[in-house]
Amino acid sequence: MDLTEFIILLVVAGLCGSIARGLAGSTRGGCLVSIALGFIGALLGSKLAMLLGLPEIFSLNLGGRNYPIVWSIIGAALFCAVLGLLSGRRRL
Repeated sequence: MDLTEFIILLVVAGLCGSIARGLAGSTRGGCLVSIALGFIGALLGSKLAMLLGLPEIFSLNLGGRNYPIVWSIIGAALFCAVLGLLSGRRRL
């Protein structure tokens, strides 16, 4: 994986994390949190899909490895929702 593919991977992870934060209703953190959330979501979503026997819906091939876009968003949204429940955020 070269520098260009790595930067594209960071942008894609950031977009997936941002979409997931919007779906889960989380507003904490910035760009780095979105990127980390995108990577965590990719790991969590892929593992969940594998355990349930679900197919890979849409993935991006970067550096010879697949990055699961849809499962990353779903996994990150689930992770964000669980963190929101555990942190006991205030509702207005």
